[in-house]
This record gives sequence, structure tokens and C-alpha cells, in this order.
Amino acid sequence: MAKRTFSTLETLLIFLLVMMTAITVALLSLLFITSGTIENHKGKCFPVTDSPQATQSSTTPQGSTVTQGPTTTTTTTRVSPVTTTPEPPLFQNFSGYHIGVGRADCTGQVADINMMGYGKSGQNARGLLTRLYSRAFVLAEPDGSHRMAFVSIDIGMVSQRMRLEVLNRLKSKYGSLYRRDNVILSGTHTHSAPAGYFQYTVFVIASEGFSNRTFDYMVTGIVKSIEIAHRNMKPGKVFINKGNVDGAQLNRSPSSYLQNPQSERARYSSNTDKEMVVLKMVDLNGDDLGLISWFAIHPVSMNNSNHLVNSDNMGYAAYLFEQEKNKGHLPGQGPFVAAFASSNLGDVSSNIRGPRCINTGESCDNANSTCPIGGSTTCVAMGPGQDMLDSTQIIGRILYQGAKVLYASASQEVTGPVASAHQWVNMTNVTVSLNSTHTVKTCKPALGYSFAAGTIDGAGSFNFSQGTTVADPFWENIRDQILGRPSDEIKECHKPKPVLVHTGELSKPHPWHPDIVDVQIITLGSLAIIAIPGELTTMSGRRLREAIKAEFATYGMQNMTIVLSGLCNVYTHYVTTYEEYQVQRYEAASTIYGPHTLSAYIQLFRVLAKAIATDTVANLSSGPEPPFFKDLIIPLIPNIVDRAPLGKNFGDVLQPLNPKYRVGEVAEITFVGANPKNSAENRTHQTFLTVEKYEDTSGTWQAVHNDASWETRFYWHKGLMGHSNATIQWHIPDTAHPGIYRIRYFGHNRKQDFLKPPVILAFESTSSAFEVVTT
Repeated sequence: MAKRTFSTLETLLIFLLVMMTAITVALLSLLFITSGTIENHKGKCFPVTDSPQATQSSTTPQGSTVTQGPTTTTTTTRVSPVTTTPEPPLFQNFSGYHIGVGRADCTGQVADINMMGYGKSGQNARGLLTRLYSRAFVLAEPDGSHRMAFVSIDIGMVSQRMRLEVLNRLKSKYGSLYRRDNVILSGTHTHSAPAGYFQYTVFVIASEGFSNRTFDYMVTGIVKSIEIAHRNMKPGKVFINKGNVDGAQLNRSPSSYLQNPQSERARYSSNTDKEMVVLKMVDLNGDDLGLISWFAIHPVSMNNSNHLVNSDNMGYAAYLFEQEKNKGHLPGQGPFVAAFASSNLGDVSSNIRGPRCINTGESCDNANSTCPIGGSTTCVAMGPGQDMLDSTQIIGRILYQGAKVLYASASQEVTGPVASAHQWVNMTNVTVSLNSTHTVKTCKPALGYSFAAGTIDGAGSFNFSQGTTVADPFWENIRDQILGRPSDEIKECHKPKPVLVHTGELSKPHPWHPDIVDVQIITLGSLAIIAIPGELTTMSGRRLREAIKAEFATYGMQNMTIVLSGLCNVYTHYVTTYEEYQVQRYEAASTIYGPHTLSAYIQLFRVLAKAIATDTVANLSSGPEPPFFKDLIIPLIPNIVDRAPLGKNFGDVLQPLNPKYRVGEVAEITFVGANPKNSAENRTHQTFLTVEKYEDTSGTWQAVHNDASWETRFYWHKGLMGHSNATIQWHIPDTAHPGIYRIRYFGHNRKQDFLKPPVILAFESTSSAFEVVTT
């Protein structure tokens, strides 16, 4: 083999990598507590931070600030006794289900934290485009004997630590009513939500630390959404509908898909699953309650240059549906709840214009997703819009319109018992029977070279390429020096994947990837919801659906509708077919348990399906409980005191509004700001902003937009030594009514007096009034 030479740029990058690695190792040594302490989660209670109710003063003088009572940042761990909430009596004499829906804010911090999804260093949050929500649906049989809870959450994925804590808090409040077998937590997979809520080291490093602030905010929101749904339960009916939605997807690894047998591919008209499944929930009077939609699409319309927290195209679809049903309510408010949940989206992109070389405009839809100049880093897929926000809204509207049609025409009622089955499984050591004579096994986790290449939706930092099946001695040497050599066993098990990072053999300060994984099925009559702990590719999902449906049919449950719900309960990256695994594009390199991962999941989920069909769930073993780690790495960005410029107060106007705007223009104002992450700790205010209209008839100001509106933007500009500015934009829609408006800013500043603990103080400010006209 010819000796490899490096360009000046590559040499510089290698030098920077080595220096960054040295710095990272030093930081890890300082910041990690390497005792490796693991505590069993069973029976453990954790502190809960209560959220004060939102308060807004409508009498605040224009341009002034109001400081409210302090909240100290010092928390004391307390072990609360288990206090169960008594179950209210349920009306039983009806046909259908008790149905409850709930929605709660789970945004977390919107500054000084990395975003989760692209794994791009430096893509930290710097403001807010839309709030993130947890949407919960509780359904119970008429007599209340069996129930289920499905929760769709506007986050990248559900972490194991998050699920364990949610279940712990539910147990403390409801006893055994909501359990690991009948509660599914599913992430929408937006790539523009905060990170920082994981416990396994790979994800902690990607998050640049564990943020208890964001973790608690998210967990509290998830639990609150379930509590609201539980409290709102009423008799109702569920209807199901299915139909194709076109124009929203693209298979981002078509060369991998083509590795699947031609006879199998011939059974399908597309290399993506275009079918959307919709559940329509109404009360006994036929009044709308909620919707769950499952569709296979990556919410990556907002690309890796974005710094505003948002829910991407799936969130925009939910926003449109809820706004239509909750007329007169601000976004995030109102009784109707619409969830657009993830499915087998592993190889499905929403950037439907496809991959092109950003420097030449030529197509780079090849097996390696590379360009002649720039390699994989310049091969990028684009959405249908003029920019990423426009693309988000175009794709989101397609999803909304598809769901709207299916919802309106849904007539097939879902009836029958509620059942659930769950096991914890050690995915590193599953023996899979391929036939009567041959068995194979799963592997300890490992990531391949193509993982570092990223995808056409967001390339990696170095010039790795997708489709790499041969190890590079240069990168092997760097890895061996920093992390140690992978064992021959793990390298052999993962073939043909060349192992870049042997995460399953790394355990300091904590394991780098999970060993114990949830598998779970909930059935609602003839509907089976399969909780997938990762991202299945299109064909992987089809095989799994077929196998589970056949298993149900074998044991008497015919014509089941199988829905795959993605990013559930614990994150384990991707699952490809065995054939797709052989060519090692990004999805295959990220199939961490080896080439037989899909076969293992098919076998495991068939066990659960059989148990439900034969009413033998009670005989299933629960499996090995997952760990709950203590002493995780703290965030790399420290908390500092906020400071206003000399002679200024927090909330003072620095750049005022114009006195008049036309519809279609942007009203922009800048205030003396404070770090928005404080608002994830002291939740006195439930929004960073409002746009308010003066009503002549009542002589009052009425909020017409908040920070969950897609027409508003909240930007935070970080300065030096605790100084910062906050800019609020209102993109005035054509539907805005002429009149007098104002913009209000709500924030929290961190203050610390000498020898005293820090406190977080709420403040608010109001702009001068301005006029909106139509011409």
C-alpha cells in the first residue's frame, strides 16, 4: 500500500485534533469524578424542583424593569415518601376508552448548552424560535383496569436517565398505575433541542456536560403532561386512519437500500415509508380531544448552522394543527393536543432537494456522499425552501395537511383491551437463532469510521467518508494512544465495520454506551405500538413490522396494525438490515450492537407479541435493571453573575422599535439582557416575550403572540464579564390586525453578593407602543 501523505491543511487539522484531545483529556481528568459509582435506580427518590406560577404585570411602566423575589440556586436533596394520588371514580357503562390528553413545556435552557442531534461542536443554543412541548395521551379501558400512556416529546431522543426519573416520579405520585410496561416516552428527533440530559459518556461528551437544570426542566414537563392527561380523562372513542403523504421525504442512503434483496424491494413502491398513521380521539359527544400521527421523517429542516431552540418540521405540523383546533388560544395553550411522533426514520431526510456539492452545485448522490473538492464536508442536502426556516414550514405544512385529511376522514374505530409488555435486555450478548442450525450474537457497542463522516444532513468535522470498510492506520494510532486498543473480539464481531471507537470496552468515568436496553409493546385493541430504542432504517422497519404482525397472527390476533414509534426510552443510535450493514454508510456504522442487531430486535419483540397474544405477560422476566449513575461531568460553561452596563438596568431598551410597521415587515427591539438559562431555573415567567395589542373597547393589552409562536424570535447575544443583550423580533404576518401594539421582555438575572449564595431575580420590560398598518 502506498505511503499516505498529508496536505498542509490536513497536517494543521491533525495538529489541532491532537491539541484538542490533550485539552479534553485534561478537562475530563479535572471534571469527571471517576469513582464509577453506580446506584440501582430501584426505590430511589430524587429531588424535584417546583415551578412557580407565571406572573405578569400589565401595569409595568414602559421601558421600566420590575425585580421580583429571589430564588436561590442552592438545592437540598430530599427523599420524599411515596404518596399516591387516589384514582377518581370512572364512569364504566360505555363503549370506548377513558381518554386524557395533556401538554406541558419541556424546553429546558436555551443558552450556554449544546444542541442534540448533529453532534457539531460549537452549535450551542443562543435563543429561542419555538417552545418545546411534551404531549401525553392516557387511554384506559372503561372499568379502568388497564391503561397506557404514550408521550411524544419535542427533543432529540429520550435518554435512559430521563425515563428512569420520569417513572420514579410517576410511582411516587400514582403508585403502580403508570409503570415501565405501560408508559412509552418517544422523542420527535428534532435536532434543535438542548442536549445535556444523558448519562452515558458518549452522549455526555457530545452534550459538553450534564445539565441538571435542563434535565430537571424536561423531566418535570414530561411528568406534568402526564398529570394533565390523567386529570382530564373522560369517556371517548378512538379512530384510526392511514394514508400516504408525498413530497416530504428522501432516502439519504439509497445505495445502502439497494443492498437489500431485489425481490424484497420489488414489494414496495418507494425506498421510504410514505404511510402516515393517525389516531383520532374524541369524547362521546364527538368533540375533538387529540391526535397522534406517526410518520417516518428526520426533523432536520433546521440545519447545523442553527442556534435557536425549536421543534423543527414535526413541531411546526403540531403547531398548525393545535392552532386550528385551539382557536383563540396562544400557542402551547388550549385543550386539543396534537402529537406528530417519529417512526422508522433512520435513512429518511426531509431535505428533499437532495445532496449537492455546495462549492459547485453538482450532485453528490454517490455511495460515499463526497465531492471532488472538499470531500464529504461539502456534500450537503438542501430543503425545498429559500432558507432553513422556509424549508421547515414547507415540510411541516405537508405533514399537517396530510394528517388533517386523515383525521377528518377517520372512521374505523379502535376497540378492544389495553395490554402491555416490557423487558430490559442486555443487547451486548443476545444469541439470535437464524435457523434450526445456526445462531449468531450481538456485539459490545462500537462506532465505525462512517459514523464520523456524518450524513448529507450534517457532515462530520474531519474528512471521513461514508462507506468506509477499511481501517485507517493514522486514526487507529490516534485512537490507541488516547483510548487504548479495541479487543480482537469486538473487531471481529463488528465486521465488516472497521471499529473507530470501541465504546463497549470503555467504562471511565461511566460506560460510554448502554448495555441494558428497553423493548416494549403496548396494544390498544387491534393497534400495536412498538417502542423502538433508536432509529430504524426504512427496510429495517418493514421487516420488524412484518415479523411482529405475523407473530400476533400466529397466536390468534389477526389483522393487527403495527406502528413503530422511534427514539423511545433509551437511545442506541441506528438499526440497519444485515445487507445495509455490509456497505457501512453512516447508519450502518452507527448500528452499535453489530450486524445482527435487527435480527435480535425481531426476536425480542416477537417474544413480547406472543406474551400479549397468549396472555402470558406475567410470565416474562423483567430482565436486568439499567444503572442510574451519579456524579456526571458538570457543564463546561460555568454559571456567572449577570451584569448590566453602567447606568443601565436589566430590561432597559438599547435599540427601540420604529413608531410604525407594515404587515410583512419585522419589528425588532434590543434590551439589556441576562442569561436565558436562568429562566430554566427560576420559572417565574413562562415566556421570554409577548406581543400585545391594545384593545380600545376594553382599554387593556391582550397578548397575541408568545415565544412559542413561529412569528417571533428571541436572540441572546453573549458579551464579556456577564454582559449580554436580548433581541426580540416579530415577523408581522399578513393576518395581523391593524392597531397599536407593544412588545414585552421577561427575563431572569443571576446575582451574587459577597459571601452569599447566588440568587436568580425576575425582571420584565415593556417597549413603547407602535402601530401596525396594512398598507
